[in-house]
Amino acid sequence: MSTSPARPSVLFVCVHNAGRSQMAAAFLTHLAGDRIEVRSAGSAPADTVNPAVVEAMTEVGIDISAETPKILTVEAVQASDVVITMGCGDTCPVFPGKRYLDWQLEDPAGQGVEAVRPIRDAIEERIRALISEVAPS
Repeated sequence: MSTSPARPSVLFVCVHNAGRSQMAAAFLTHLAGDRIEVRSAGSAPADTVNPAVVEAMTEVGIDISAETPKILTVEAVQASDVVITMGCGDTCPVFPGKRYLDWQLEDPAGQGVEAVRPIRDAIEERIRALISEVAPS
């Protein structure tokens, strides 16, 4: 009986888990399907996902209206192969053997959909590059 290799897993972290990390997780799920396990969390999660972020993602055919911000846990980091931080500074726990990337992206908090679109598009570009790196087809 052959065992297939474990799916790579990616964790996106930002402070509120209401904008950048939600968009990144949604794009990765949308574009990679079940080839990659996707998680997102925040060091200080907001109550809801930013409505302008939901609107910007709807424009590209991805519905994240049902998502809710989640608290960052040590377990989530330990269970992930790649941890991508987005402006959460030193609040993310670091474990040996994990790959860490820090994506410098503007925070969409408090901004309208016009300001969110370029952030969304930058995230999509990075996600496409990430997929070809961690789960080449």
